[in-house]
Amino acid sequence: MVAIGENVLWLLVLIGVMIMIHELGHFWVARYFDVKVEAFSLGFGPRLFGFRRGDTDYRVSLILIGGYVKMAGDAATLDAVKADSPSALALPDPNAAADPRSLLAKPRWQRVIISAAGPIMNVVLAIAILTGLYMFRFQKISDEDLYADIDHVEAGSPAALAGVRDGDRIVKLDGKRNPTWEDIGEKEVVGAYRPLYITVERKGRQIDLIVTPTLSERLGVGYAGWDERGELQLGFVMSGYPAEKAGLKKGDLILSVNGKPIHSPTRFREATSNSGGRPVDIEFQRDGKTSTISVQPTLAELDGPKRWVIGVGPQQKLHFTTTKLTLPDALRESISENRKSAFLLVRVIEGMVERRISPKNLSSPVGISQMAGAAAREGAVEYLGFMAMISLQLAIFNLLPIPIMDGGAILMLLIEMALQRDLSLNVKEAVFKVGFVFIMMVLAFAIFNDISRFARG
Repeated sequence: MVAIGENVLWLLVLIGVMIMIHELGHFWVARYFDVKVEAFSLGFGPRLFGFRRGDTDYRVSLILIGGYVKMAGDAATLDAVKADSPSALALPDPNAAADPRSLLAKPRWQRVIISAAGPIMNVVLAIAILTGLYMFRFQKISDEDLYADIDHVEAGSPAALAGVRDGDRIVKLDGKRNPTWEDIGEKEVVGAYRPLYITVERKGRQIDLIVTPTLSERLGVGYAGWDERGELQLGFVMSGYPAEKAGLKKGDLILSVNGKPIHSPTRFREATSNSGGRPVDIEFQRDGKTSTISVQPTLAELDGPKRWVIGVGPQQKLHFTTTKLTLPDALRESISENRKSAFLLVRVIEGMVERRISPKNLSSPVGISQMAGAAAREGAVEYLGFMAMISLQLAIFNLLPIPIMDGGAILMLLIEMALQRDLSLNVKEAVFKVGFVFIMMVLAFAIFNDISRFARG
């Protein structure tokens, strides 16, 4: 219960910061274009207290999650839903345009900029956070982890069927020479049913192959069936499972299972799931000391059919060189990282629309709260990095052309600019209601995903 409370607290901080920055974007640009801002609220619902300066009521409202900006003649957006009006779906009075400081009285191009200002501020926040973090600590993957060496190819997998073998090194991926495993993983995740053109180096020879990932039922993303070679580390140890009871801890280096050296997560999972319930001997290293323990697997349904598990998340240990960047270098790296993350998210959304990525990967505030709490417990750097990532995602989702989102408002304004006339209020109301129902359905589905994951352990 304490962990759940902490998760909720850190989620509230996360949402509060991101949405307030978002609303400040709308507020500042609206003021710049001389739009009358009637209220700027920290939180939403009934007003608790505040003060008035000029035309604006700066208030603190009952529900302290995010906030909203209420402009004169504001169109039906998410801000209208957040406001404390009797009808959340009510559209503005068409006579509001008679007020020269009303939002509806302003040229459409100004309204487009006002709508875009919120998401843009979320992008600025993401860039600013990473820039600050890189000036404090910048980690670069060391040369030893740059090579894409394959430790294990799962039998019957797309990689195996394409001719990839254990011990191969991927030296070219879709025309890019010497790709890292990060490059390969990004392509694989969004690449279900799309061919990857690779060149592998094997015993001094270079061989061109075509690997077409499938959609993994277990992971819900593209899957090729290969694993990198490197040091194996426990990314997490699940409470109440055999590994924790036997004494394994997060961060332990796994050296061998039943006497056989282990260098990839898949080999580790195969060793435990194929145990038939018999104890497995795990050799590991902690703080430079090597130990061996026996762990009794249990039959559980964690992420698919029931199988023998010990309750750990093995992952490759990456080696980094750590330094501090100057402001120009940190800003350049931050922009580059955010651009890469944005393109990846767009490809993930595209993959979901094309049914190459399962929508079960969607997370709701329930799942995000757990991730926020976990990041906060790791430390300030990890939490701020998580905030930057979520802020960027919020910006991109807000710019999607979905009614009641900023992107939907921008799309409708662009349509009106092309038609050189306003859409009817009936059309706007119908579009808004459809968008609202769609968002609620997606949210309900995402909450169901998160609850289902938690129920499985």
